[in-house]
Amino acid sequence: MDTVTPGQEALCQLDDIPDGEAIAVDAVLPDGEESLILLRRGGAVQAYLNICPHAGRRLDWAPGKFLLKNEILVCAAHGASFRSGDGECIAGPCRGEHLRAVAVRVENDEVKLG
Repeated sequence: MDTVTPGQEALCQLDDIPDGEAIAVDAVLPDGEESLILLRRGGAVQAYLNICPHAGRRLDWAPGKFLLKNEILVCAAHGASFRSGDGECIAGPCRGEHLRAVAVRVENDEVKLG
């Protein structure tokens, strides 16, 4: 997927994210280009940097594929488990730490930064 900069085009269409699941997209943030995790619940989308606070690795087990069950996102590298709603690690090597949230909004069925 092409990289998206704040204020530009959409990261994806809302329908690109199956309800209750997650996808990865690339975006240019103030700190540079990053992979984001987009989690959808109905018409709402939550976004986090695709970086586990434990070892700085991506959470997906294959590009854009995440282990997500009962709104718990599991890091494929070391098994850290994060609540999708607030990004807090509730089990694993970085318990109590959080994924870094990224502000996104849904506008006209498009997911955009901000």
